[in-house]
Amino acid sequence: MNRNKLFISGLVFIATLMIQCFAQAQSSVKHVKTFTTARDADLRMQQTGTLEFKSMGQPFETQTCIFADPTHTFQSFIGIGGAITDASAETFYMLPAEKQQQIIRDYYSTDEGIGYKLIRTNIHSCDFSSGSYTYVDSMDVSLQSFDVAHDRQFRIPLIKLALEQGGSNMLVYASPWSPPAWMKDNNNMLQGGKLLKSFYPAWADYFVKFIRSYEKEGIPIWGVSIQNEPMARQTWESCIYTAQEEAGFLKNHLGPVFEQQGLADKKIIMWDHNRDLIYQRVSTYFADPEVKKYAWGIGFHWYENWSGGTDMYENVRRVYETWPDKPLLFTEGTAESFDAARYYAWELGEEYGRSMIHDFNCGAVGWTDWNILLDQFGGPNHVGNFCFAPIHGDTETGELVYTNSYYYIGHFSKFIRPGAKRMAVTSSRSNLLSTGFINEDGSKVVVVMNDTDQETNFFLWVAGDAAEVNSPAHSIITLIF
Repeated sequence: MNRNKLFISGLVFIATLMIQCFAQAQSSVKHVKTFTTARDADLRMQQTGTLEFKSMGQPFETQTCIFADPTHTFQSFIGIGGAITDASAETFYMLPAEKQQQIIRDYYSTDEGIGYKLIRTNIHSCDFSSGSYTYVDSMDVSLQSFDVAHDRQFRIPLIKLALEQGGSNMLVYASPWSPPAWMKDNNNMLQGGKLLKSFYPAWADYFVKFIRSYEKEGIPIWGVSIQNEPMARQTWESCIYTAQEEAGFLKNHLGPVFEQQGLADKKIIMWDHNRDLIYQRVSTYFADPEVKKYAWGIGFHWYENWSGGTDMYENVRRVYETWPDKPLLFTEGTAESFDAARYYAWELGEEYGRSMIHDFNCGAVGWTDWNILLDQFGGPNHVGNFCFAPIHGDTETGELVYTNSYYYIGHFSKFIRPGAKRMAVTSSRSNLLSTGFINEDGSKVVVVMNDTDQETNFFLWVAGDAAEVNSPAHSIITLIF
């Protein structure tokens, strides 16, 4: 009799647990939170509702839907962030202390800001520096004079503030714009030119010195790219590598030196240039197994759209499909041709949203904006190459201006956390762009962008249940369930 009672009690207990688990599972898909930024409303990443999922089943062709399928997942997400350049750091320290605190909070706090987790920085000078400089004396092949003293004034302190606010999972990677002039065939850090092969060993050692110097300052370096934009002869710091030259430098110098110096854990990013040549470059690199061994992945930018045509997202997808074991990282993009009259131009944000959705859907594991902060002139920049940033600081008045790109980036970076997996998300209408991720805590994030003049109602459809969402004209919405 006691045995029967125990058996019945056990059944009741199990049934109760099953009911609770079922209820929890049901409740987890019953509601969806929405956060909206819209051009024609006073909405900037504001929570605009908590919607209910209802049974829908097969949708009709007349019903606009965003279909999210959490049962199919793809690449893992490492984070979103921006570059801390000399220009960003110099501008930062010309602003009032309370504005400095605001910038750090608004970028790097997950609760109060948009939760940046990536930092890109320059190895000595780039165009967004007040002037050209290196870390060594001229013709010091042994690098005895190597010193990052220049960076200790502004850039290193700012990176450390960002790391302190951002907490765990912050990743810092660095890119060179040019080797020192005396290492190049044009004896100039500007105007392209090539690294002389006789200086390949010294230049590889330079990377090691940089990493160790920054880590001595308390800044762990997650990785490096070999060269910023290796096929661009610029009026600023630049250096040309063919695919074979870049592969040879990695295989014969940088990769082995990192191994010998105990830096094999550092991620080495190749290409770091536009989507246009990306497949040709990668297919050339990875034809050699030794190159593939040393390369962590591929970096890319968005500046290939010279003629105003369609951006070449499918080139990124081809690389992802062909080499799925090599991560793709968006390493730079910005709105160029700075004009303060366009601070609030809505297309600044939409350019970011469009690129981020397509790049993630094509396999990118992370996304890095260019300068986190610039002054009221779109600089400082020592060659007049001024551009926009998500936040501008007026160094005369101390005021901050947030362009729409800040909010558009935030719709991804605040809600998608490192370790998330991209899930399958599709749209039944071409006027709605969408992507989605599953965070490690099980929360699901879908981002939907409407860059048209037409307000659109759509259903977020998940496994037969759907919640109706309003998408204003020229808006971006993050949905969390």
